[in-house]
Amino acid sequence: MELFRTLVFPVEHCSERLDLFLGGELPGVSRARIKRLIDEGHILVDGKPSKAAARLRGGEEIRIQLPAAQPSTAQPEAIPLQVLYEDSDLIVIDKPSGMVVHPAAGHSSGTLVNALLGHCQDLSGIGGEMRPGIVHRLDKDTSGVMVATKNDATHLALAAQFKEHRINRRYLALIHGLLTPASGRIEAAIGRHPNHRLKMSSQSRQAKSAITHWKVRRLYDADRLTLVDLRLETGRTHQIRVHCSERNMPLVHDPLYGGRARTGALQDKTLKQLAQKLPGQALHARLLGFIHPRSQQYLEFVSEPPPAFHDLLDYLEQKYSEKEYRQELL
Repeated sequence: MELFRTLVFPVEHCSERLDLFLGGELPGVSRARIKRLIDEGHILVDGKPSKAAARLRGGEEIRIQLPAAQPSTAQPEAIPLQVLYEDSDLIVIDKPSGMVVHPAAGHSSGTLVNALLGHCQDLSGIGGEMRPGIVHRLDKDTSGVMVATKNDATHLALAAQFKEHRINRRYLALIHGLLTPASGRIEAAIGRHPNHRLKMSSQSRQAKSAITHWKVRRLYDADRLTLVDLRLETGRTHQIRVHCSERNMPLVHDPLYGGRARTGALQDKTLKQLAQKLPGQALHARLLGFIHPRSQQYLEFVSEPPPAFHDLLDYLEQKYSEKEYRQELL
């Protein structure tokens, strides 16, 4: 079934490319698919065909036609999934660390999309042939709670909640450095790094607003590590990793933003060995809460850190509990 949506580019906004604006309005739709929709005439600006690079000045009416879903080119695979919840509209899973969300260059199989296609037959088509049902994502090495949609109406409704910052997203991270004060807020726009194509940065010329809230759980002062709860107000690519690394507090064992080198310099050999067993950065999406589009009930799902992350945290807790106990005896 085709879906139609009409947007108006706000007059008060700075001029912006059509495809970039739509990327923010349709978070479940890839930029490549948006360009294809524009090129094929499914997106009209003031009733006329346009180009992806067209500049919006303010007040333009944008009519979007989302064609009926086409069969996915990704192949179903019998990959076990840890399902936290499922109904006829959506599915909530606990994504393992090391799993890529959707097929891309170098990852044509073994992805979450392949697993979802093998598990259910009715994923939403809005995300495109390679991203059916995907309304948000986690980095490959970030574990935790994700939701995927089974019909286009649910996809659009959840995408709107993400855009309007009404999704409750909480992460657990172990970072280098001692974070103070006990709670706070980071606001630094994020976009593609000007020189490194794989990285994001606040120095991007096309950076978009990004806000992360933190609350310290535990300071491991002797090892200069902090266990921290993070709440995303926005959801930019690599947001937590960028916000932490640009404060000179990269996530433990983060291979892209400086955490791996810092981890290799840890003095505690056991701690270093446990940290180096992590497949990537020490980051876990521990909680996801949202309003179910059909029932209008608030649903919330929690996930425990995966074994490697859990073992690392367990070692730190035992080490510092023993230290505190020894101090009490003195």
